[in-house]
Amino acid sequence: MNASRKRNEEALRANFFGAAAVGLVELPVTTFERIELPERDLGPGRVEHAVIVDYELGNLRSVANALGRLGVTATISTDPAVLCDATALILPGVGAFGRAMDNLRAARLVDVLGEAVLERKRPTLGICLGMQILAESSNELGLHRGLGWIPGQVERLGGFTGLPVPHVGWNQVTTQQNSVLFQGIPPAASFYFDHSFAMRACPSAVSSCDYDGAFVAAVEHGNLMAVQFHPEKSQLAGQRLLANFLAFAARQNAG
Repeated sequence: MNASRKRNEEALRANFFGAAAVGLVELPVTTFERIELPERDLGPGRVEHAVIVDYELGNLRSVANALGRLGVTATISTDPAVLCDATALILPGVGAFGRAMDNLRAARLVDVLGEAVLERKRPTLGICLGMQILAESSNELGLHRGLGWIPGQVERLGGFTGLPVPHVGWNQVTTQQNSVLFQGIPPAASFYFDHSFAMRACPSAVSSCDYDGAFVAAVEHGNLMAVQFHPEKSQLAGQRLLANFLAFAARQNAG
């Protein structure tokens, strides 16, 4: 991308969402309202260990580091026993939908994850591409079948008003009041996005975002949760969301 085009695209984002939406701008805070991390000795606590699924298309280390900041250890693994026995599973992802599914099949992880998530009901969080592959299908570079664990199709973002794709940077989300993932997070909080495709609709959606049209920002589907943004890059709001998922995982395991 030449310098002139890049400046034009950044100007479009900044004009539409404010300067914070430009991908190169990091916010010192993600919202004007205070966000606090839950005390570890309150309520059911949270799991102390999580397993990150390695299918060679994820920002694995940054997710592990984000968990570490919460005092939670992480194992990056493809071991079927480790995945099936996890107290909390995290499925990250960066890249193309079709390649992600090819990698999962090549590593023989589709059936393993199905056992862990669908049969053993392990609490699971999908992140970005990790959320998309939970859906039924995607039209990215052809039509591809997903895992089909949550209803919905993944489609390319519109770009109808000239906003550049991919959608990169900070954007506000609208969230249901009874959401598990967003407890303690103000309704106008911003999160960090980096994607060209998303689900436009899903009956399990608990949060939405607008980038030249509404798309699903987060879903909660039984023991399965997912977010289109990157909580590991979303500062305190992202840390709180991860802490909420880990507390949910602790309640699920206790039950």
